[in-house]
Amino acid sequence: MPNYFINACCFAAKRAIICGFFRPSTIFGNIMVVIRLARGGAKKRPFFNIVATDSRNRRDGRFIERIGFYNPMAAGGEVGLRITEDRLAHWQSVGAQLSPTVARLVAQNKKAA
Repeated sequence: MPNYFINACCFAAKRAIICGFFRPSTIFGNIMVVIRLARGGAKKRPFFNIVATDSRNRRDGRFIERIGFYNPMAAGGEVGLRITEDRLAHWQSVGAQLSPTVARLVAQNKKAA
């Protein structure tokens, strides 16, 4: 194996360490959990899942757990909002932050119950 190939590999590894490729958060699993809405449904017919997810994930991307749903277009006897209170309490107890919209929906849910 040529010597310049080994030097290039060592340089790439040093650069990855210096540039923060191996961040402590990716090695030790420190993540910030956020409880927020993930959009679903069809065009002009929104439906939102209330999910616990890593703050770095996309809005509709991967999530840790689905803890409820919100249907802003609920009509008649349909349920518009359902939140699993014990799972919400669990995630808040371990440090998850609520998005402003989810905080408003939780307050509405407690007021209605």
